[in-house]
Parts: sequence; C-alpha cells; structure tokens
Amino acid sequence: MNESIYLDYNATTPIDPEVADAILPWITTHFGNPSSSHEYGRTAKKAVDRAREQVAFLLDCEADEIVFTSGGTESNNLAIFGSLRAAPGERKGIVTSGVEHPAVARPCDRLETEGYTVSRLPVDAGGQVNAEDGISSVSRNTALVTVMLANNETGTIQPVRDLSRIAHDAGALIHTDAAQAVGKIPVRVSDLGIDFLSIAGHKLYAPKGVGALYIRRGSKIRPFSLGAGHEFGLRPGTENVPFIVGLGTACEIAGRNMAEVSERLRSLRDMLHGLLVAEVPGIHLNGHLRERLPNTLNVSFPNALGRRILDLSPGISASTGSACHAGVDTPSDVLMAMGADAETALGAVRLSLGHGISEEQVETAAQALIQAWRKARTI
Repeated sequence: MNESIYLDYNATTPIDPEVADAILPWITTHFGNPSSSHEYGRTAKKAVDRAREQVAFLLDCEADEIVFTSGGTESNNLAIFGSLRAAPGERKGIVTSGVEHPAVARPCDRLETEGYTVSRLPVDAGGQVNAEDGISSVSRNTALVTVMLANNETGTIQPVRDLSRIAHDAGALIHTDAAQAVGKIPVRVSDLGIDFLSIAGHKLYAPKGVGALYIRRGSKIRPFSLGAGHEFGLRPGTENVPFIVGLGTACEIAGRNMAEVSERLRSLRDMLHGLLVAEVPGIHLNGHLRERLPNTLNVSFPNALGRRILDLSPGISASTGSACHAGVDTPSDVLMAMGADAETALGAVRLSLGHGISEEQVETAAQALIQAWRKARTI
C-alpha cells in the first residue's frame, strides 16, 4: 500500500487550514502583549477576548468562565488541585473512575498519598460508569467528583449529567475532562451541570500547546502556580495569543459544522467496523455500542497482538491501548478495567477518524488491517 492513511485523530488532529490562516497574523504582525496598555497590547487583548467568546459560545457559557491554559493536562491539574485547595478542610474525598486519562488519574494518585481518600468508580463491559455507584460513593466528605466525558481509547461517553446531580446533592463540585468530546459531540455545560470542564486544542484541529478550562461562576478554585494576574489570576504567564486565536477559531468551526461532520464520521466508522467484521471472525468491539464518540472504533483482533497488526500495515497510522516495555506487551488499563482478559486487551487497535478521511481510505485501511491480521494471527 503506497498511501499513508491517518487513523489516529484521538491522539492529535492536524491544524485546520482556516485555523492556520487565523493564527498567522498574530505571529507575524500583531505581536503585542495583551497586558500592555498601548495599541499593540490592546489589539492583542481584543483577540484574546474574542477567542474567549468563541470558546464560551461552543460550550454555552459566559466568556468570563473560560480560562486559557497550555492544554488538557494543565486544565485537568488546575481543576483538580485548584478546587481541592479551595475546599473546606473536612472535605478530603475525591470520586473518579477507573478509566481516566493519566492527566486525571495521576493527580488523584498524588492526592491519595497526601491524605485524600480516592474512590474509583468501576465501569461495565462497555466502559461506562453506573450512576448508582456514584450515589453510594459520593458523601458529605467528598470535595470533588472528576469523571471524563468521553474515553480516549474506546470513545465511551459517561453519564456526567447524572453524576453532576449526585455530586451537587452532596455539596461536592464536579469536573469533567472533555478533551476528546469537545468538537465531536454537543458539549453544553448548562446541560451537563458541571463546575469545571477541560479542553485540549489539538484534539479539535487547533495547535498543540493550548487549551482551556471552564470554571462555573462562583466555583471555588485557587491557582497552583504563582505569578502575575493573567487569566483572572488563575493562570499566570503571558497569554499565547496566536494559539488562543487558533483555539477560538477551531471552536467556531466546530460549532457550525458539528452535526454534519459527526454524522459523516459515524457512517465511515460503522462502514470500517462492518468491513472488519465481515473478514475477521471473532473480532470484538471495545466500548459502548451506542453511547460512543462518532469517530472512534476500538476493536480487538483475535489471536494476534494489536501492535503486531499495525507493524504489518505500515501505511496505517493508528494506536493500540497496550504498551511495550523491554519486549513485554502490557495490556491497556482501560480495557482491563472493562473486564477484558489480557489476550483481548493485547489484541486491541484504536481507529479514530477525522475530517481528512474518505470512504476510499476506509476501504483501503480495512483491507490492509485484514491482511495484516491474517499474517499476525497465532493460530
């Protein structure tokens, strides 16, 4: 296969051409510091303010509820550490799920060593949390519930709205890592009822190195880094104006194209799945059948390592959930939390589609993966 086909949009996306065009003047001409009071600074500040409005419009919130960061990881850390530092002293509980991204899981692990109690909600075979488990885990000692909106490996969408009600009934705050969801499905904070929501720019066709954190008005939070009073005093450091402009533009594009793009990607994803099912007996879908991102297909190939399948189809750029250390493959923690056995987890391949994918590429990719599986299978 001569053509290289990119099927790893959940890892990162290319910068949309319209986003690139929007960024360029802020690199070459409008270089002012938004904190400066002269014309150059005022021009830059207007651009940041405009981007804040664009992000807020996509999320259905107010512009002053958006804080710009360097990406999803920083947003998650600010939400988690910042809200807990501001929480009443008697609230030392955190409720999360067993399938979080490391940018949430590791802060929770660190806080556990510092005396916080961390409850990790189990997930079912589709990778979804049961809200009833949340009812039994959230108490008057809980400070924060943090559960992702959509899983990066399987695309499974979590019942965040239900968890929000449970958290607030107990007087706790709730955060969701929405890095994978924003731009792919409608994400309205007014519907979700959450207090904090994280965005990563490079997941929705903006540059790497920019993100945002939604902070509901009145939510108590403290900065975890110190400096000047940028971003409402919560994120010190001169704003990255070009990339912030890019993020705002990407959010505007996502808002106007989402329904059409999502339906197209869902159709191509299901086409890809159907082609694989027809030729690979025993292939297993990982993730919820319906409550799943429209672009994400995670499947386990029987009797073969997912890593080996990708090695044998070099024209396909995709991911596995497993890791290889010193020649030993380690299965995905997410799939293991869903009850998969090690063999199934090690056979997994994540195929995530995006704007640039065509029907012809889907057909070519399916055939390449099928041929690779036939070579890689052990029996």
